[in-house]
Amino acid sequence: MKLSKSGKILIVLAVCVAVVVAAMLGLTASTKNADYTAPSVESPLGVPLADGEKTVLAFIADPQVSFYSSERYSVFQAACEDLHNASGDFDALIGLGDITENATMLDYKLVKDKLAGLDARYIMASGNHDIRLRIYAQSLSAFSGMTNELNGDEAVDSYHYSERIGGYKVIVLGSDKTKLEQAYISPEQLQWLDSELEAEDGNPTFVLLHQPLKDTHNEMQAFGSITKIGGSVGEQSQDIQDILSKYDNVFLVSGHLHSGFGPDSYNEVDGIHSINVPSFSIVNKDGIYNDAGTGYIAEIYEDQIIFRARDFAKGAWVADITGDSSYDIVIGLEK
Repeated sequence: MKLSKSGKILIVLAVCVAVVVAAMLGLTASTKNADYTAPSVESPLGVPLADGEKTVLAFIADPQVSFYSSERYSVFQAACEDLHNASGDFDALIGLGDITENATMLDYKLVKDKLAGLDARYIMASGNHDIRLRIYAQSLSAFSGMTNELNGDEAVDSYHYSERIGGYKVIVLGSDKTKLEQAYISPEQLQWLDSELEAEDGNPTFVLLHQPLKDTHNEMQAFGSITKIGGSVGEQSQDIQDILSKYDNVFLVSGHLHSGFGPDSYNEVDGIHSINVPSFSIVNKDGIYNDAGTGYIAEIYEDQIIFRARDFAKGAWVADITGDSSYDIVIGLEK
């Protein structure tokens, strides 16, 4: 039987799709079975470090899990194991965006396979990688679906929302439309942010935003951009800063830059405590301690908050690895 030209094209397309699917399945299997070095259990997160501890939060950023990167996934796997070894010793796991590389269902499945089952609330902020390659509604559905599945509820239906953990409000900001690198924070979301902070009346509050504010954390150099907005959140940066600076005890926590622990990890700007978190799965840069698999454990006390630098992939505190406690951030609270 002689095939028409359109029939031949359909066959070629079908073969191409089959090859791509087979490659994806093979790479996924390879990623799942990636060799990794398990983290140490000698210094677990649950070791009490001070009396009077009220609430503990684990902060991670930019794992950018991808079915085609077994090296990245092996770090993610080890770092997640450290979290599971301490499950129940922290109140929430907070992800600061770019949870996956391309927001595919395969990528999200790999994330859920390793993160699911922690005895903690999952609070996930979106990043540019979680949004940029899909229609906005589709991206939101996939991202909120992952978060809700981890928590076993349907609480998240927007990229911006708030939750209360141990008496402290956590406010999550997210882009209101598809953007490549920055975010777009609409006037309505800005107004909502203002009202959420006003209601706290100076109680310590955590604001999560994937990209940092402009001119913080050395973002222009860290992001390697020559544009005026560099690696920042974008055009609404000053609007966000103006709102946050109106209130005491606001902690803005971001990722995006893949900067290691160092002097640019913490900035105070206009009274805002701004903390930038390294990548959880990718080798970092620009800091002093740039290893992959890192993040912070935040301990909230009556008079201060301590952000302790953790190498989750190794299962150890960075202060113990380096003999230098300056990687930890200690911030006093306004009364």
